[in-house]
Amino acid sequence: MQTLAKKPPVNSTLPKRSRSRLLIETAIVIAIAIAMMTIVPGVLNAIGQSFRVGLLGRFMALAIAALGIDLIWGYTGILSLGHGLFFALGGYSLAMFLQLQPALGGTGIQMPDFFVLYGVTSLPWLWQPFESLPFTMIAIVLIPTIVAAVLGYLVFRNRIRGVYFSILTQAALIVFFNFFNGQQKLINGTNGLKTDTTYLFGQVMSGPVMQANFYYLTIVLLALAYALCRWLTSGKFGQLLVAIRDDEPRVRFTGYDPTVFKVLVFAVSAGLAGIAGALYTVQSGIITPKAMDIAFSIEMVIWVAVGGRGTLVGAVLGTLIVNFARSLLSEQYPAFWLFFQGALFLAVVTVLPDGFVGWFKTSGVELLRQLSGKSKVSTYPSLANNPDVTYEQQAIDDRKSDG
Repeated sequence: MQTLAKKPPVNSTLPKRSRSRLLIETAIVIAIAIAMMTIVPGVLNAIGQSFRVGLLGRFMALAIAALGIDLIWGYTGILSLGHGLFFALGGYSLAMFLQLQPALGGTGIQMPDFFVLYGVTSLPWLWQPFESLPFTMIAIVLIPTIVAAVLGYLVFRNRIRGVYFSILTQAALIVFFNFFNGQQKLINGTNGLKTDTTYLFGQVMSGPVMQANFYYLTIVLLALAYALCRWLTSGKFGQLLVAIRDDEPRVRFTGYDPTVFKVLVFAVSAGLAGIAGALYTVQSGIITPKAMDIAFSIEMVIWVAVGGRGTLVGAVLGTLIVNFARSLLSEQYPAFWLFFQGALFLAVVTVLPDGFVGWFKTSGVELLRQLSGKSKVSTYPSLANNPDVTYEQQAIDDRKSDG
Protein backbone atom coordinates (compact mmCIF):
# COMPACT_ATOMS: atom_id res chain seq x y z
CA MET A 1 0.00 0.00 0.00
CA GLN A 2 1.38 3.35 -1.05
CA THR A 3 1.92 5.82 1.77
CA LEU A 4 1.99 9.49 1.05
CA ALA A 5 3.74 11.94 3.28
CA LYS A 6 1.48 14.15 5.30
CA LYS A 7 1.47 17.60 3.76
CA PRO A 8 2.63 20.21 6.24
CA PRO A 9 0.72 23.45 6.53
CA VAL A 10 2.00 26.11 4.14
CA ASN A 11 4.47 28.52 5.78
CA SER A 12 4.28 26.51 9.01
CA THR A 13 7.92 27.35 9.78
CA LEU A 14 7.66 31.07 9.07
CA PRO A 15 6.32 32.23 12.46
CA LYS A 16 9.18 30.51 14.28
CA ARG A 17 11.74 31.97 11.91
CA SER A 18 10.17 35.40 12.19
CA ARG A 19 10.33 35.27 15.97
CA SER A 20 13.96 34.21 15.91
CA ARG A 21 14.83 36.95 13.43
CA LEU A 22 12.94 39.50 15.52
CA LEU A 23 14.79 38.49 18.69
CA ILE A 24 18.14 38.74 16.92
CA GLU A 25 17.27 42.15 15.46
CA THR A 26 16.07 43.38 18.87
CA ALA A 27 19.30 42.25 20.50
CA ILE A 28 21.37 44.00 17.82
CA VAL A 29 19.43 47.27 18.21
CA ILE A 30 19.81 47.18 22.00
CA ALA A 31 23.53 46.44 21.72
CA ILE A 32 24.07 49.30 19.27
CA ALA A 33 22.08 51.68 21.49
CA ILE A 34 24.17 50.76 24.54
CA ALA A 35 27.38 51.20 22.56
CA MET A 36 26.24 54.61 21.32
CA MET A 37 25.53 55.65 24.91
CA THR A 38 28.73 54.36 26.50
CA ILE A 39 31.54 53.48 24.10
CA VAL A 40 31.16 56.07 21.32
CA PRO A 41 31.21 59.21 23.54
CA GLY A 42 34.22 57.85 25.43
CA VAL A 43 36.15 57.15 22.25
CA LEU A 44 35.38 60.56 20.74
CA ASN A 45 36.35 62.33 23.97
CA ALA A 46 39.58 60.34 24.17
CA ILE A 47 40.70 61.39 20.68
CA GLY A 48 39.81 65.03 21.25
CA GLN A 49 36.68 64.98 19.09
CA SER A 50 34.12 65.58 21.84
CA PHE A 51 32.21 68.11 19.70
CA ARG A 52 31.27 65.26 17.37
CA VAL A 53 29.15 63.73 20.12
CA GLY A 54 26.81 66.68 19.74
CA LEU A 55 26.86 66.27 15.97
CA LEU A 56 26.05 62.59 16.34
CA GLY A 57 23.07 63.47 18.54
CA ARG A 58 21.73 65.85 15.91
CA PHE A 59 22.23 63.36 13.09
CA MET A 60 20.44 60.63 15.04
CA ALA A 61 17.54 63.05 15.50
CA LEU A 62 17.50 63.52 11.72
CA ALA A 63 17.53 59.73 11.33
CA ILE A 64 14.13 59.59 13.07
CA ALA A 65 12.71 61.80 10.32
CA ALA A 66 14.43 59.60 7.72
CA LEU A 67 12.68 56.54 9.15
CA GLY A 68 9.37 58.28 8.54
CA ILE A 69 10.39 59.04 4.96
CA ASP A 70 11.35 55.41 4.41
CA LEU A 71 8.03 54.28 5.87
CA ILE A 72 5.98 56.24 3.33
CA TRP A 73 8.35 56.18 0.36
CA GLY A 74 10.20 52.89 0.64
CA TYR A 75 7.24 50.78 1.72
CA THR A 76 4.13 52.67 0.57
CA GLY A 77 5.43 54.46 -2.52
CA ILE A 78 4.47 57.95 -1.31
CA LEU A 79 7.23 60.44 -2.10
CA SER A 80 6.91 63.50 0.12
CA LEU A 81 9.09 66.50 -0.66
CA GLY A 82 7.66 68.63 2.12
CA HIS A 83 8.56 66.78 5.32
CA GLY A 84 10.49 69.80 6.52
CA LEU A 85 7.08 71.26 7.43
CA PHE A 86 6.40 68.58 10.04
CA PHE A 87 10.00 68.74 11.23
CA ALA A 88 9.62 72.49 11.83
CA LEU A 89 6.26 72.15 13.58
CA GLY A 90 7.80 69.80 16.13
CA GLY A 91 10.77 72.10 16.63
CA TYR A 92 8.66 75.21 17.07
CA SER A 93 6.37 73.45 19.56
CA LEU A 94 9.23 72.67 21.94
CA ALA A 95 10.98 76.00 21.34
CA MET A 96 7.83 77.92 22.29
CA PHE A 97 7.63 76.04 25.58
CA LEU A 98 11.30 76.70 26.38
CA GLN A 99 10.96 80.40 25.52
CA LEU A 100 8.36 80.72 28.28
CA GLN A 101 10.49 79.09 30.98
CA PRO A 102 11.94 81.44 33.63
CA ALA A 103 15.67 82.01 33.93
CA LEU A 104 17.66 80.50 36.78
CA GLY A 105 16.15 81.67 40.05
CA GLY A 106 13.02 83.08 38.39
CA THR A 107 9.42 82.02 38.82
CA GLY A 108 6.30 81.97 36.70
CA ILE A 109 6.14 82.46 32.95
CA GLN A 110 8.76 84.57 31.18
CA MET A 111 7.85 86.67 28.16
CA PRO A 112 10.24 85.99 25.24
CA ASP A 113 12.71 88.81 24.56
CA PHE A 114 11.52 89.50 21.02
CA PHE A 115 8.01 90.29 22.34
CA VAL A 116 9.48 93.27 24.16
CA LEU A 117 11.33 94.32 21.00
CA TYR A 118 8.10 94.35 18.96
CA GLY A 119 6.00 95.92 21.70
CA VAL A 120 3.91 92.83 22.54
CA THR A 121 2.73 93.26 26.14
CA SER A 122 0.53 90.19 26.67
CA LEU A 123 1.07 86.57 25.77
CA PRO A 124 -0.73 85.74 22.47
CA TRP A 125 -3.39 83.04 22.59
CA LEU A 126 -1.29 80.75 20.40
CA TRP A 127 1.45 80.67 23.03
CA GLN A 128 -0.72 80.15 26.10
CA PRO A 129 -1.16 76.34 25.81
CA PHE A 130 2.62 75.93 25.60
CA GLU A 131 2.96 77.01 29.22
CA SER A 132 2.22 73.34 30.00
CA LEU A 133 4.94 70.70 29.58
CA PRO A 134 2.46 67.80 29.10
CA PHE A 135 0.62 69.75 26.39
CA THR A 136 3.93 70.52 24.67
CA MET A 137 5.00 66.87 24.67
CA ILE A 138 1.71 65.90 23.06
CA ALA A 139 1.76 68.83 20.63
CA ILE A 140 5.22 67.87 19.31
CA VAL A 141 3.68 64.71 17.88
CA LEU A 142 0.01 65.64 17.52
CA ILE A 143 0.28 68.93 15.59
CA PRO A 144 2.37 67.48 12.71
CA THR A 145 0.20 64.36 12.74
CA ILE A 146 -3.04 66.32 12.43
CA VAL A 147 -1.68 68.57 9.68
CA ALA A 148 -0.47 65.52 7.73
CA ALA A 149 -3.73 63.63 8.27
CA VAL A 150 -5.83 66.54 6.98
CA LEU A 151 -3.53 67.16 4.01
CA GLY A 152 -3.29 63.45 3.25
CA TYR A 153 -7.05 62.90 3.41
CA LEU A 154 -7.77 65.81 1.05
CA VAL A 155 -5.20 64.51 -1.42
CA PHE A 156 -5.56 60.72 -1.19
CA ARG A 157 -9.36 60.66 -1.30
CA ASN A 158 -9.09 62.24 -4.77
CA ARG A 159 -6.60 59.51 -5.73
CA ILE A 160 -3.79 61.98 -6.31
CA ARG A 161 -0.44 60.21 -6.21
CA GLY A 162 2.99 60.07 -7.75
CA VAL A 163 4.64 63.29 -8.88
CA TYR A 164 1.43 65.25 -8.33
CA PHE A 165 1.48 64.39 -4.63
CA SER A 166 5.15 65.40 -4.40
CA ILE A 167 4.33 68.77 -5.98
CA LEU A 168 1.44 69.32 -3.56
CA THR A 169 3.67 68.65 -0.55
CA GLN A 170 6.16 71.19 -1.86
CA ALA A 171 3.35 73.70 -2.38
CA ALA A 172 2.16 73.20 1.22
CA LEU A 173 5.74 73.64 2.39
CA ILE A 174 6.08 76.95 0.56
CA VAL A 175 2.80 78.22 2.05
CA PHE A 176 3.90 77.49 5.61
CA PHE A 177 7.41 78.78 4.93
CA ASN A 178 6.07 82.15 3.81
CA PHE A 179 3.60 82.27 6.68
CA PHE A 180 6.24 81.61 9.35
CA ASN A 181 8.62 84.10 7.74
CA GLY A 182 6.03 86.86 7.93
CA GLN A 183 5.06 86.37 11.58
CA GLN A 184 7.60 88.68 13.21
CA LYS A 185 5.50 89.59 16.23
CA LEU A 186 4.14 86.10 16.79
CA ILE A 187 7.11 83.76 16.33
CA ASN A 188 10.00 86.14 15.52
CA GLY A 189 9.74 85.58 11.76
CA THR A 190 12.96 84.81 9.92
CA ASN A 191 15.02 85.01 13.13
CA GLY A 192 13.28 81.98 14.60
CA LEU A 193 13.30 80.89 18.22
CA LYS A 194 16.50 80.24 20.15
CA THR A 195 16.67 77.52 22.78
CA ASP A 196 20.35 77.46 23.75
CA THR A 197 19.98 80.23 26.36
CA THR A 198 16.70 78.98 27.81
CA TYR A 199 16.35 76.97 31.01
CA LEU A 200 14.63 73.71 31.90
CA PHE A 201 14.52 72.15 35.36
CA GLY A 202 17.09 74.70 36.54
CA GLN A 203 19.63 73.79 33.83
CA VAL A 204 20.60 75.90 30.83
CA MET A 205 19.76 74.06 27.61
CA SER A 206 23.21 74.55 26.07
CA GLY A 207 24.96 73.18 29.16
CA PRO A 208 26.74 69.81 29.12
CA VAL A 209 24.23 68.19 31.47
CA MET A 210 21.17 68.95 29.35
CA GLN A 211 22.95 68.18 26.09
CA ALA A 212 24.08 64.80 27.41
CA ASN A 213 20.54 64.03 28.55
CA PHE A 214 19.11 64.89 25.15
CA TYR A 215 21.82 62.81 23.46
CA TYR A 216 20.72 59.76 25.45
CA LEU A 217 17.06 60.57 24.88
CA THR A 218 17.66 60.77 21.13
CA ILE A 219 19.20 57.30 21.10
CA VAL A 220 16.25 55.84 23.00
CA LEU A 221 13.66 57.52 20.79
CA LEU A 222 15.52 56.49 17.63
CA ALA A 223 15.43 52.87 18.79
CA LEU A 224 11.71 53.16 19.60
CA ALA A 225 11.01 54.81 16.24
CA TYR A 226 12.83 51.97 14.49
CA ALA A 227 10.80 49.43 16.48
CA LEU A 228 7.56 51.20 15.55
CA CYS A 229 8.42 51.26 11.85
CA ARG A 230 9.54 47.63 11.93
CA TRP A 231 6.27 46.65 13.60
CA LEU A 232 4.20 48.59 11.05
CA THR A 233 6.03 47.08 8.09
CA SER A 234 5.77 43.52 9.38
CA GLY A 235 2.82 41.18 9.04
CA LYS A 236 -0.29 41.84 7.01
CA PHE A 237 -0.21 45.60 7.47
CA GLY A 238 3.29 45.80 6.01
CA GLN A 239 2.31 43.54 3.13
CA LEU A 240 -0.63 45.81 2.41
CA LEU A 241 1.63 48.87 2.34
CA VAL A 242 3.90 47.16 -0.19
CA ALA A 243 0.87 46.11 -2.23
CA ILE A 244 -0.32 49.74 -2.31
CA ARG A 245 3.14 50.76 -3.51
CA ASP A 246 3.29 48.12 -6.25
CA ASP A 247 -0.31 48.04 -7.50
CA GLU A 248 -2.78 50.36 -5.76
CA PRO A 249 -5.69 49.74 -8.21
CA ARG A 250 -5.48 46.01 -7.52
CA VAL A 251 -5.58 46.62 -3.77
CA ARG A 252 -8.67 48.72 -4.24
CA PHE A 253 -10.22 45.98 -6.38
CA THR A 254 -9.72 43.39 -3.61
CA GLY A 255 -11.91 45.40 -1.25
CA TYR A 256 -9.39 47.49 0.70
CA ASP A 257 -9.52 51.28 0.80
CA PRO A 258 -5.95 52.49 0.23
CA THR A 259 -6.92 56.02 1.32
CA VAL A 260 -7.26 54.99 4.98
CA PHE A 261 -3.91 53.24 5.08
CA LYS A 262 -2.09 55.99 3.19
CA VAL A 263 -3.47 58.70 5.48
CA LEU A 264 -2.50 56.64 8.53
CA VAL A 265 1.06 55.95 7.45
CA PHE A 266 1.54 59.54 6.26
CA ALA A 267 0.37 60.83 9.66
CA VAL A 268 2.71 58.47 11.51
CA SER A 269 5.59 59.63 9.33
CA ALA A 270 4.76 63.27 10.13
CA GLY A 271 4.67 62.50 13.85
CA LEU A 272 8.15 61.01 13.64
CA ALA A 273 9.35 64.11 11.80
CA GLY A 274 7.89 66.26 14.59
CA ILE A 275 9.83 64.32 17.23
CA ALA A 276 12.98 64.64 15.13
CA GLY A 277 12.46 68.40 14.82
CA ALA A 278 12.08 68.84 18.56
CA LEU A 279 15.21 66.81 19.36
CA TYR A 280 17.25 68.57 16.69
CA THR A 281 16.13 71.99 17.91
CA VAL A 282 17.27 71.52 21.50
CA GLN A 283 20.62 70.11 20.35
CA SER A 284 21.32 72.77 17.72
CA GLY A 285 19.99 75.64 19.86
CA ILE A 286 17.60 77.27 17.37
CA ILE A 287 14.68 76.65 15.03
CA THR A 288 13.93 78.94 12.09
CA PRO A 289 11.73 78.79 8.97
CA LYS A 290 14.89 77.61 7.20
CA ALA A 291 13.87 74.12 8.34
CA MET A 292 11.00 74.43 5.84
CA ASP A 293 13.34 75.12 2.96
CA ILE A 294 12.66 72.86 -0.03
CA ALA A 295 16.31 71.80 -0.22
CA PHE A 296 16.20 70.40 3.31
CA SER A 297 13.16 68.25 2.53
CA ILE A 298 14.86 66.93 -0.59
CA GLU A 299 17.95 66.11 1.49
CA MET A 300 15.82 63.84 3.67
CA VAL A 301 14.88 61.85 0.59
CA ILE A 302 18.54 61.65 -0.46
CA TRP A 303 19.48 60.18 2.94
CA VAL A 304 16.99 57.37 2.46
CA ALA A 305 17.99 56.79 -1.17
CA VAL A 306 21.68 56.56 -0.28
CA GLY A 307 21.10 54.11 2.57
CA GLY A 308 18.50 52.04 0.72
CA ARG A 309 14.78 52.65 0.74
CA GLY A 310 12.46 49.98 2.01
CA THR A 311 15.02 48.72 4.53
CA LEU A 312 14.68 51.04 7.58
CA VAL A 313 18.31 50.29 8.47
CA GLY A 314 19.32 52.07 5.29
CA ALA A 315 17.43 55.20 6.34
CA VAL A 316 19.46 55.44 9.56
CA LEU A 317 22.79 54.59 7.95
CA GLY A 318 22.19 56.90 5.00
CA THR A 319 21.42 59.81 7.32
CA LEU A 320 24.55 59.28 9.38
CA ILE A 321 26.81 58.70 6.36
CA VAL A 322 25.64 61.70 4.34
CA ASN A 323 25.62 64.14 7.25
CA PHE A 324 29.00 63.08 8.61
CA ALA A 325 30.40 63.29 5.08
CA ARG A 326 29.03 66.82 4.79
CA SER A 327 30.55 67.76 8.14
CA LEU A 328 33.99 66.36 7.31
CA LEU A 329 34.12 67.71 3.77
CA SER A 330 32.85 71.13 4.84
CA GLU A 331 35.67 71.35 7.37
CA GLN A 332 38.37 70.61 4.79
CA TYR A 333 36.80 71.82 1.53
CA PRO A 334 33.95 74.25 2.27
CA ALA A 335 33.02 74.78 -1.39
CA PHE A 336 33.19 71.11 -2.36
CA TRP A 337 30.21 69.67 -0.49
CA LEU A 338 27.49 70.66 -2.98
CA PHE A 339 29.41 69.01 -5.82
CA PHE A 340 29.88 65.88 -3.75
CA GLN A 341 26.21 65.80 -2.86
CA GLY A 342 25.20 66.04 -6.51
CA ALA A 343 27.68 63.33 -7.50
CA LEU A 344 26.45 61.11 -4.68
CA PHE A 345 22.86 61.44 -5.79
CA LEU A 346 23.77 60.66 -9.40
CA ALA A 347 25.74 57.61 -8.28
CA VAL A 348 22.79 56.29 -6.27
CA VAL A 349 20.36 56.79 -9.13
CA THR A 350 22.57 55.24 -11.83
CA VAL A 351 24.79 52.72 -10.02
CA LEU A 352 23.13 51.94 -6.68
CA PRO A 353 19.38 52.31 -7.19
CA ASP A 354 18.71 50.25 -4.06
CA GLY A 355 21.21 52.17 -1.92
CA PHE A 356 24.11 50.74 0.06
CA VAL A 357 22.00 48.30 2.07
CA GLY A 358 20.19 47.07 -1.03
CA TRP A 359 23.51 46.60 -2.84
CA PHE A 360 24.96 44.68 0.10
CA LYS A 361 21.96 42.33 0.21
CA THR A 362 22.45 41.41 -3.44
CA SER A 363 25.84 42.06 -5.01
CA GLY A 364 27.64 42.65 -1.72
CA VAL A 365 26.85 39.22 -0.28
CA GLU A 366 27.88 37.50 -3.51
CA LEU A 367 31.12 39.50 -3.56
CA LEU A 368 31.95 38.34 -0.04
CA ARG A 369 31.28 34.75 -1.06
CA GLN A 370 33.60 35.09 -4.03
CA LEU A 371 36.35 36.59 -1.88
CA SER A 372 35.97 33.75 0.63
CA GLY A 373 35.90 31.11 -2.12
CA LYS A 374 32.38 29.99 -1.26
CA SER A 375 30.54 31.39 -4.25
CA LYS A 376 27.35 29.55 -5.14
CA VAL A 377 25.52 29.19 -8.42
CA SER A 378 22.71 31.68 -8.75
CA THR A 379 19.44 29.77 -8.28
CA TYR A 380 16.30 29.82 -6.17
CA PRO A 381 17.71 29.68 -2.62
CA SER A 382 14.35 29.30 -0.90
CA LEU A 383 13.02 26.56 -3.18
CA ALA A 384 14.33 23.70 -1.09
CA ASN A 385 12.69 25.14 2.01
CA ASN A 386 9.27 25.51 0.40
CA PRO A 387 6.76 23.22 2.23
CA ASP A 388 5.03 22.25 -1.04
CA VAL A 389 8.33 21.24 -2.64
CA THR A 390 9.27 19.26 0.47
CA TYR A 391 5.94 17.44 0.36
CA GLU A 392 6.32 16.51 -3.32
CA GLN A 393 9.88 15.33 -2.80
CA GLN A 394 8.81 13.15 0.13
CA ALA A 395 5.96 11.68 -1.94
CA ILE A 396 8.41 10.79 -4.74
CA ASP A 397 10.76 9.12 -2.26
CA ASP A 398 7.85 7.13 -0.79
CA ARG A 399 6.77 5.90 -4.23
CA LYS A 400 10.29 4.82 -5.02
CA SER A 401 10.57 2.90 -1.77
CA ASP A 402 7.17 1.19 -2.34
CA GLY A 403 8.02 0.29 -5.92
